[in-house]
Amino acid sequence: MIVMVVEMIVSGLFSGMLATTIMTLSEIPSWRKWGLLGVFEWHENQLLSARFFRIPSEKPNLKYIFFLHFLNGSLAGIAFPFILLLLDISVGSDYIYILMLSLLYGFALWIVTLVPIHKPITGYPVWNHYLGHLPSIASLMGHFIYGLVLGIVIMMISK
Repeated sequence: MIVMVVEMIVSGLFSGMLATTIMTLSEIPSWRKWGLLGVFEWHENQLLSARFFRIPSEKPNLKYIFFLHFLNGSLAGIAFPFILLLLDISVGSDYIYILMLSLLYGFALWIVTLVPIHKPITGYPVWNHYLGHLPSIASLMGHFIYGLVLGIVIMMISK
């Protein structure tokens, strides 16, 4: 039992890190187009880093932004195999169901971890952002990408 739990933690951690990497790469065009304010997770992490690590918030500090981004993505990745276990989903046979659930997981992470905290942290609303709706859509797409990659990697390494 302990071996299975450790394997789930390791596979979730690895999958979460890889999914966060792909998500981060997908967010680069938004950053280039709109700057830090156009990538909601990065903007939040910049301001949280300034508070936690007492660094200036005026200039983006990618080291701290990505530290928090990968920490969150890795921890969220660890939870996914346990969700599959809780739902009694077989990683070896329920491919379509796992992919659908992984997309739902990405959406749930966006709804639960970004939507309610973005304005309190940054001062900018998610829905009526001064840059329009495209940064919100880009952020949601990043979370869908995260979920999809997470599900694919979990299935690949759990065979």
